[in-house]
Amino acid sequence: MSTNIPVAKFDVGCMIGMVNVAIRGRKNMGGRTKQSDKVLPLSPIQQSPIPTVADQVFDELQKRILTLELPPNTKISETEVATKMGVSRQPVREAFKRLSKLGFLDIRPQSGTKVSLISESAVLRARFIRIALEIQTCQTACNTVTSENIKSLRSLINAQREAVESNNRVLFHALDDKFHQEICIVAGVGYVWDIIRDNKAHMDRIRMLSLDQTSQRLALDEHIQMIDAIEAQNEDAASQAISKHLNRIFILIKEIKSGNHNWFTDNAI
Repeated sequence: MSTNIPVAKFDVGCMIGMVNVAIRGRKNMGGRTKQSDKVLPLSPIQQSPIPTVADQVFDELQKRILTLELPPNTKISETEVATKMGVSRQPVREAFKRLSKLGFLDIRPQSGTKVSLISESAVLRARFIRIALEIQTCQTACNTVTSENIKSLRSLINAQREAVESNNRVLFHALDDKFHQEICIVAGVGYVWDIIRDNKAHMDRIRMLSLDQTSQRLALDEHIQMIDAIEAQNEDAASQAISKHLNRIFILIKEIKSGNHNWFTDNAI
């Protein structure tokens, strides 16, 4: 039975245009003038680095869904989660809404809430979005990267290597995300990662299912190829490296479906 999975939608072409505008805009910041000398009667918000209860519930549930401690189609309730985590239902409800928006939970008022099945078409949409944006981002990074940026990226590679050696796939997954986010930041378009993050929930589950030690080593090697291309300021090589890295999802889908076909909602390839 097919399940409608909520996936964020936007115009990829428009988004790429925004990336280019943002890059050009960075060069023109010096010529801007103040629009108004009026001072709004507002005070700075005291931001706390401590995550909220809803954030903690969200992080814990997301981690357990990604690691398949809560596999697809698992029933889950606000009351049960609140009781087991020792919190009220309100932060759990907030966490559920966020997880549903990202495509991790399927909330049905009449039949309850379940961990959503993996949508193959959603995985491929995420792949398309990521390739469209990250090719542009890697090309831009080739022209904006500094020696300090390379040092930071190499440090992430070293941390990934340690995660591979200890076969810590949860840590490797987090460091993988951090690596891609850092390239967006190097390119001056950090907000692009926010768009990618909000559209990759189903892709993440495929990645986690496939992250054995061999797969981790392969991803690590591809990350090194990306850094080498960016450091050499070779846009073509950077584009080829990120395309190869993200297109491997086609192989992973086929491998995982062969043993867990009941975890998927549709067939897209």
